[in-house]
Amino acid sequence: MVSGGSRRRVVVTGMGALTPLGLKVDELWEGLVAGRSGVGNITLCDTTGFPCTIAGEVKGFDPRHYMEHKDARRMARFSQLAVAATQEALGQAALNLAGEDRGRCGVLLGNGNGGFPTVEEECQVLFTKGGMRVSPLFMPMQLPNMAASQIAIHFGLQGYNTTVVTACAAGTHAIGEAAEVIRRGAADVMVTGGTEAGISRLGLAGFCTMRALTHRNEEPARASRPFDALRDGFVPAEAAGILVLESWEHALQRGAPILAEVAGYGVSCDAWHIVAPDSDGSGAARAIKLALENAGVSTTDVDYINAHGTSTPLNDAIETMAIKRIFGEDAYRIPISSTKSMIGHSLGAAGGVEAIACVKTINQGVIHPTINYENQDPDCDLDYTPNVARPALVDVALSNSFGFGGQNACLVLKRFTG
Repeated sequence: MVSGGSRRRVVVTGMGALTPLGLKVDELWEGLVAGRSGVGNITLCDTTGFPCTIAGEVKGFDPRHYMEHKDARRMARFSQLAVAATQEALGQAALNLAGEDRGRCGVLLGNGNGGFPTVEEECQVLFTKGGMRVSPLFMPMQLPNMAASQIAIHFGLQGYNTTVVTACAAGTHAIGEAAEVIRRGAADVMVTGGTEAGISRLGLAGFCTMRALTHRNEEPARASRPFDALRDGFVPAEAAGILVLESWEHALQRGAPILAEVAGYGVSCDAWHIVAPDSDGSGAARAIKLALENAGVSTTDVDYINAHGTSTPLNDAIETMAIKRIFGEDAYRIPISSTKSMIGHSLGAAGGVEAIACVKTINQGVIHPTINYENQDPDCDLDYTPNVARPALVDVALSNSFGFGGQNACLVLKRFTG
């Protein structure tokens, strides 16, 4: 990736989101600014025997409001959420697909787990009724690439199509890569972001046995507490966050609403451990540095950071360390917040939802808070916008995502100026 003014510019023209705070972007944003938690007791599966019984679930979602019932039955929940969020995003972008070259319109989506609940359900069938009773739709339903495929089928997008599967960084990777697809001229329009719907006994078992989840079940709304000294693990969540990206020329030609510009993208790997970040934050710091360089902005230009901020003891301290490595004394000037404090950690969807939060921050002039920040950790001593939203002029926002395997991705989003 190279920076510079001669690159093809990439802009955001539409957004869609289904999250624990609601079924639209405006509902997500209203909840974030109000500091309202969407975390509650798990209803999507039996939590008996697990030390974590809470999650950020997408409540009130009926796929039949977005697609035919027969189509919904052929999709796992993570694909259903992605298709529904895409419908909102394309609507906001006012993109008339009938008048577009469908071969120049693509999909690049991030996902972490595919259809965990579907895998669990069909394994139960296998073990109780035999292999030949497993659904013939099992394989295509649970594959991680199926959300991108279903979006393409549902909306007739015949261009570039692929899926990024990099755990917690997948949504951010997807947006960055989709922007690069447009920059190199392989597409004019890309539907991108992330989706995840893995709340199941299988998912809980995996994360609980590795001791990654919170045990604060008695107070769900206060359980996700990024950067707080008493944080004890992340809250699992599901969501879909979808953005429509276009080349500036294409958006200008059709008079599209331009919400922000995708200015830069940085990627790195810790090459350290399968689940723990490297001990000095150097891997995450490299991704931040590369994103800023790719955007052609300096550390003094950054007005806001949307943190990865998972509420795990190690991640939050290491992310703070990485920010300090890059920004130096400026790290104490820049307001930071964690969207996950209110909706939990939606894994592969997180980067998509958080990019949407950055765009809304730029457009609305408000930085949403990090809720449940009550006890200062000496290792986390930056400005995390504790508990209350604040007005601010934000022209340049940085969004961080750091995934299992040490796979890191960062985006720089800017206020669009023609």
